[in-house]
Amino acid sequence: MIRVLFNKKGGVGKSSLTVNLAAISASKGFRTLIIDLDTQCNSTAYLDALATPEESTIADLFEQTITFHLHRRAAIEYCKTTQVDNLFIIPGAQRLNELESELHSRHKIYKLREALESMSKDFDHIYIDTAPALNFYSLSALIASDRCLIPIDCDDFARQGLYSLQQKIAEIKEDHNPKLEIEGIIANQFMTNANLPKQIINELIAEGYPVLNEYISQSVKMRESHQAKKPLITFAPKHKLSLSLLAIFDLLENGN
Repeated sequence: MIRVLFNKKGGVGKSSLTVNLAAISASKGFRTLIIDLDTQCNSTAYLDALATPEESTIADLFEQTITFHLHRRAAIEYCKTTQVDNLFIIPGAQRLNELESELHSRHKIYKLREALESMSKDFDHIYIDTAPALNFYSLSALIASDRCLIPIDCDDFARQGLYSLQQKIAEIKEDHNPKLEIEGIIANQFMTNANLPKQIINELIAEGYPVLNEYISQSVKMRESHQAKKPLITFAPKHKLSLSLLAIFDLLENGN
């Protein structure tokens, strides 16, 4: 299963959710891969997996599609181990910005899908972290994925953005990837004592949006795990935030 976490709105927790859901997947025995397509490289930094000069990044994987190589490296060779057993990552790179216009002009939009298809027997689950923009890379990810998870932070701007995002995903499904589905909307940084988040979530549910019925509350424990560079499943496995993330993983695995 290939899942992309995407929202054009920044600060909604895409990287945190990507890493934590992937780490839970790995902890349950699934061979799991993260693709970091955000030039901020937050997923990579979270796992303390920044590439050394001798190692390759997602930018190198894309770059070999636009430069001549007598023998191109297989996508699996770009995967790096992490501190979590069964969890691998293709590290992010700021250099993606430099490659984007040429990749776009040379119609390389399906290259990520080809790379992931080549690794379909190597990994049980693949999670893709994206930038908060519908750019070449996030479009590549949506074309390559089976499911899309949309984190939102439960304010009115998030709701308005969700309407246009749903239309864009429907267009991508029709034109490029007929298997793509919005698997779930994840309410992140949810304030249980505030009325507005509850109102927004209830309205989205009434409108038929697939809001997952487990909400991620605000907690300093997430920031602490960032600083420690450890996913919550290893940093604080019994914390309520970890339990919520486990519940979301189970919802996804069991078809909501």
